[in-house]
Amino acid sequence: MLRAVLSASLLLLATSIAAQAGGDPVLGKHVFNRCVACHEAATDRDKVGPHLMGVVGRTAGTAESFLGHYSEAMMSAGAAGLVWDEANLAEYLKSPKLKVPGNRMAFSGLSNDDDIANVIAYLKADPKP
Repeated sequence: MLRAVLSASLLLLATSIAAQAGGDPVLGKHVFNRCVACHEAATDRDKVGPHLMGVVGRTAGTAESFLGHYSEAMMSAGAAGLVWDEANLAEYLKSPKLKVPGNRMAFSGLSNDDDIANVIAYLKADPKP
């Protein structure tokens, strides 16, 4: 009986992690509405922050159109090798000040892991939903 409960629990956990890892770009677009005051993701237009079009796979602090505006902390993180892959984006979206101390982003982060996975799915989507 215990083995069946443990197996079911592991299956549920694995399914939950897989669903979270994939994310939903449509739901991510709704979550991204919290970001649109400072960031654009569907075009390469910069706002207060850099555009996020093509951010997945990009080295931190290297969007060419925003080079003169990045914080020293963000440029240093990029120079040290920080690339915005899914894992790094998830950490940054959860707590920007912990992932890149000294960066200028005022947003404190997303607390919900599903929201984070969905935003990443939205950022990756091409075309955007």
